[in-house]
Amino acid sequence: MIRQRRSIRKFKSTPIEEAKLEKLIEAARLCPSAKNRQPWRFMILKAEIKDQIADIMLQLFESHDEKLPGYVNSSRYTAEIIKTAPVLILVLREADELWTTGDLLSIGAAIEHIGLAVVDLGLGSLWIRDTEYTEKEITELIGYPELQLVSAIALGYPAEHPEPRPRKPQEALLLHYRKH
Repeated sequence: MIRQRRSIRKFKSTPIEEAKLEKLIEAARLCPSAKNRQPWRFMILKAEIKDQIADIMLQLFESHDEKLPGYVNSSRYTAEIIKTAPVLILVLREADELWTTGDLLSIGAAIEHIGLAVVDLGLGSLWIRDTEYTEKEITELIGYPELQLVSAIALGYPAEHPEPRPRKPQEALLLHYRKH
């Protein structure tokens, strides 16, 4: 399953069955978390409200006269992907500065649980960070301005089957103890 997981950017318009969405949230719910805080909150969005999220992301480019940093420009492409995906899951948490690191690690693991369950269910997903640039506008739209929008996941039946992306060799990842 791990070797089959891919970031999918093209989706079929086929709706996702509710039972499959429930299985994805259950996969996240069962994820371990730092001190068992289970800091994640999920919102499943479809149709018009999902597209409104994408529109908010696209408005970022219309509302800035100054040049945005290059890495922000990927959110334009991501917004278009969100529009083609049948489902968008927003991943949120209650902001707590004392728990930022633990919560974000835990939420990352929960998102990966969803990503692996997606493969098992014959679906495709894209783990999205680009909502960060319009977090306040999005949380206001969905009615939870007090929560931190950590990430989003676009979901659907894949309309593409990309090859695996290059990975660094293990030797490049492993550090060896160095005496001071």
